[in-house]
Amino acid sequence: MGRTIGIQDIRDMALGATVLGAGGGGDPYVGSLMAIEAIRKYGDVELIEPHEVPDDAIVAVSELMGAPTVSVEKIPAGFEAGAAYDEMTKELGVAPFATFSVEAGGANSMFPFVLAAARRIPVIDADLMGRAFPNMEMTTLGIHGVPGTPTVMADAHGNTVTVRTVDDVWFEKIAREVTFAMGGYSILCSYPCTGRQLKDFGVLGTASLCQRIGRAIREAREAHGDPIQAVLAITKGYRLFKGKIVDVNRRTDGKFARGQAVLQGLDDDKGSRMVIDFQNENIIAWRDGEPVCTVPDLIVLLDCESGTPITTEGLKYGARVVVCGLPCDPQWRTPEGLAVVEPRYFGYNVDYIAIEERMGAAGR
Repeated sequence: MGRTIGIQDIRDMALGATVLGAGGGGDPYVGSLMAIEAIRKYGDVELIEPHEVPDDAIVAVSELMGAPTVSVEKIPAGFEAGAAYDEMTKELGVAPFATFSVEAGGANSMFPFVLAAARRIPVIDADLMGRAFPNMEMTTLGIHGVPGTPTVMADAHGNTVTVRTVDDVWFEKIAREVTFAMGGYSILCSYPCTGRQLKDFGVLGTASLCQRIGRAIREAREAHGDPIQAVLAITKGYRLFKGKIVDVNRRTDGKFARGQAVLQGLDDDKGSRMVIDFQNENIIAWRDGEPVCTVPDLIVLLDCESGTPITTEGLKYGARVVVCGLPCDPQWRTPEGLAVVEPRYFGYNVDYIAIEERMGAAGR
């Protein structure tokens, strides 16, 4: 049987998901507040293992779409997830048995709990990325041919839009335009699939992993330990750079938050410079002009003292951070995965090299 998720669990999950969000996924504070309020209002939520889902049951994602910078200032009303789920039930002719996350990222790790509390359904311990990515075609269901549509989109005004597309690239294009028309963010009920498909192609155990990471950070702080090392131990990641943010160039085009963060090295990295390019999520990290970590591996900025993960909308001049590189889920290293998440897909003429190989070549 599944386990009941309490308020401390939510806080730990949101913190850990912000690490795996690689800078994206939406504001974790807003998302966790919404999940906690929903649990207080409607009751506890059950987190179930993928094997507890019947193979023929229909399940669906609950997620936020939009530039993270928009959702910081324009907080969801709270009813959108339920409205999208209800319309999806009409569309499919059956109520989804359970919900789960599209990605392990800040707010998007929390919306399934908001929906689950309101509609009294369980949350599945799985997601479709194992991290956060900016585009809807970048899911493990998608690379295995399971479509993201039909999808229902809802906004804070009570509008809903049902989207059916020929593939997930068109899903991304059309849903992004609808989101722009809805004011910069929308809440989706998407990726309806069977329990069998999720078990075969999902990234399993993500919610539990988020909770372990968040709990490790919290406990390291309480014990006056090293929260960054605690994160690296769980994720098998690497310290790439310690520095001070000396410049942030950020712009929001209504669809994505894009830009660069420039870091000046501190301590052992003094005299070096790191530049991180982002599109909602951190995409590529350059040290003195050379790439040291790229998508689909995770580039994560953690506060030097607290280990708090910093999202791209939270980048600020003067912040002292440790940049970490974390290995991605193995599905992204397949030809099918790399076809939609390698650096060239984002416009960089750079080969993907696994973070383990890069660090081994550097003797680190």
